[in-house]
Amino acid sequence: MRAGLPRELALKLAAKTMEGSARLLLEKNLHPGQLKDMVTSPSGTTIAGVAALEEHAFRAAAMAAVEAAYVRAVELSKQ
Repeated sequence: MRAGLPRELALKLAAKTMEGSARLLLEKNLHPGQLKDMVTSPSGTTIAGVAALEEHAFRAAAMAAVEAAYVRAVELSKQ
């Protein structure tokens, strides 16, 4: 939406991007770093987006979310 896309289109593009990425990771048994290397080019648009994710600690946030969910699942299993 910040780029001027309608909300519905922005959501669809984001969802399809994630769907395609997940499919490639699973079907080709790739490490996420391998996929990044396959789909980015130096100074390209995709690597600019990846750099923004890294600048805002996306990886750390995703890992913290998974860990928090796991810890909560363990807590709930003991009730």
